[in-house]
Amino acid sequence: MAESKSLLSIRGVSNSYEGRSYGIFGKKENKPVLDNINLEIAPGEIFGLVGESGCGKTTLGRCILGLIDYQGEIDIDGLRQIKGRRGPKGLEMAGKVQAVFQDPAAALNPVKRIGWLLEEPLRVHRLGSRGEREKRVDEVLDLVGLDSSYKTRRARELSVGQKQRIAIACALMLRPRLIIADEAVSALDVSVGAQILNLFRDLHASLGLALIFISHNLNLVYYLCDRIAVMRRGRIVELGTAEEVYSAPKHPYTRELLSAIIE
Repeated sequence: MAESKSLLSIRGVSNSYEGRSYGIFGKKENKPVLDNINLEIAPGEIFGLVGESGCGKTTLGRCILGLIDYQGEIDIDGLRQIKGRRGPKGLEMAGKVQAVFQDPAAALNPVKRIGWLLEEPLRVHRLGSRGEREKRVDEVLDLVGLDSSYKTRRARELSVGQKQRIAIACALMLRPRLIIADEAVSALDVSVGAQILNLFRDLHASLGLALIFISHNLNLVYYLCDRIAVMRRGRIVELGTAEEVYSAPKHPYTRELLSAIIE
């Protein structure tokens, strides 16, 4: 990590959702999801967020992306995140953080050609001439290990692994400094998932990207990440280097996660 200044600063972030009410006069109670999360992530860091389903890790990712409301403060490269940000500030934030989600098929319009899908963020934000946009599409396809012939293909014609590469390419189009990968390999078979993990490593090395890798699989997080935060019931219960958390876990829940890994 070449810089000491934090790229991502999360201070006192909490989140809750409105629970169900029972009976005609029943009151709805807020159900806490995140409870006072504090994190600092450095430029170029690969950071792992691990925990069982429902622990709040995906919710935290959505807060960082500005997709849902939260209490507290989130700053990305000096810019305060605000839900639903639009206008010039929205473009500025889009150029700082992007996401890759679990199901690439759901993220890509199946009938549109890949070139159109990749160029869309540039068109929406009115960036570059047509020639410049096409050049950027070719550059990003090359970054994710695909050639320019994919521009004329449709998402429905691709394998799951190819679709995830395209989803990653879409996330790269605006040159973000941070990517949030939420269970980005859990829908892939082992060999394809390993290729995507290595692609993230290559992108980190070549572009200096920071990455938040969200997963329930501690093995994957250990393989990829510099540091790891373990989440349980909306809180961070352990934080340390990948080696510290994996080899000498301090919290009983982390030890429980490790014991559940199938060799």
